[in-house]
Amino acid sequence: MASKNRNRLNLSIPPVVAEEGNKDDSEDLTEKCDDEGVSELSCDQIKALQTFLTQKEQLFERGELCEDELERVSELGHGNGGVVHKMKHKKSGLVMARKLVHLEVKPSVRNQILKELEILHKCNSPYIVGFYGAFHENNEISICMEFMDGLSLDIVLQKVGKIQEPIVGRLTVAVVKGLAYLKQLGMLHRDVKPSNVLVNSKGEVKLCDFGVSGKLIDSMANSFVGTRSYMAPELPAEQIILENDEESTGADGGPKNLAIFELLDYIVNRNPPQLPRRLFTDEFCRFVDKCLRKNVAERADLGVLQKEPFYLKYEQLNDTSELGKWVQNVIEMR
Repeated sequence: MASKNRNRLNLSIPPVVAEEGNKDDSEDLTEKCDDEGVSELSCDQIKALQTFLTQKEQLFERGELCEDELERVSELGHGNGGVVHKMKHKKSGLVMARKLVHLEVKPSVRNQILKELEILHKCNSPYIVGFYGAFHENNEISICMEFMDGLSLDIVLQKVGKIQEPIVGRLTVAVVKGLAYLKQLGMLHRDVKPSNVLVNSKGEVKLCDFGVSGKLIDSMANSFVGTRSYMAPELPAEQIILENDEESTGADGGPKNLAIFELLDYIVNRNPPQLPRRLFTDEFCRFVDKCLRKNVAERADLGVLQKEPFYLKYEQLNDTSELGKWVQNVIEMR
């Protein structure tokens, strides 16, 4: 039987359907979970969540996270308003990712940000990057997360140039399940894009950097909300704020006389892009078309996407070894 002291952080995990021989572990994992929106997890996913919770509990027992307890290993990249480092917890040896956000705000605002970030402790899903905790020091907020050795999809794309449809299918299922899980918790991911989708050599795909803290979003980059390249066309222009248009759109020059509002008008009123059907399956083209409908009423929601043949084709594949091997090959390309 599991120890009664386990999960003292009151962490929640999506309900699971246990495989034979693993009922005790699954009952321990789900004893504090709501039955609404039951998720069917594989044995490997259950074990991975159990390992994460155990590591997090052990980290908690060693005291609160702080800068003195962490050792910087390397820089992983830059996110919205901050830099991400690979860190090592000195006492436990646990490797994690730490996003450092510089904020010059009042103590009351800073404390509210940290309080709002606490809700991330409830996000325990195979499709959401694990959260270890957050702290502040010298006008900087540190957000400590699970380390994903394959990094983000934008970095992966820079390495491989293109991703084959079978891999995209597996990525799609994980992203949709991650968004559905957040929806169950009453959360909305406000910035879905390749840099916020992380992968690792285990074949796991997880979402990160969703706007759980309204105060943090309001304090970063003059109320930055989302990246224009991946935002729905009906969103008001004032919500779309960029520091570098060329970097955000992927443009390499282009028309020099196209103003921002002309570009937005082009995006809203012209036909959406389509995949070349000679290169992709009809199921994939249909899935993408439904995601890119200009009319909000016609655009597919998560429920519709989960019934699409393209989604169902890859949703039934529980083996992550193929994706894991692909990520490992990408890692070795560096």
